[in-house]
Amino acid sequence: MAAEDSIRAQLELTDFDLDHRLLELSGVSLLTFISIGCASCRRARRELPGMALPIERLCWVDAGDNGGLVERYGVFHLPALFVIRDGQFFGALQARLERASLVSALDAALAGPAEELP
Repeated sequence: MAAEDSIRAQLELTDFDLDHRLLELSGVSLLTFISIGCASCRRARRELPGMALPIERLCWVDAGDNGGLVERYGVFHLPALFVIRDGQFFGALQARLERASLVSALDAALAGPAEELP
């Protein structure tokens, strides 16, 4: 994906389809856990799609409706962001919701070793 493009591909994932979908997708996915009552989550939902991030897609999980995934991924705060590339897990992103911080965190995560999805 070109860095100047906004993110167009977005998926809504649940306990029922997350594993299957993420394993079959190629490229980099940013898995984002959000909740409707969370102000930071609403900001992430509004701003992330317009950021020129080096990813192929945003994947959204409603933390309130998908407790199994929240537990498996060890989500303790929202929004929670994780990096998946070609079906492999590259960990959680600890970054501010701004482009430079997210790009730096993505680069660092993808430079590390991959693991299987939680």
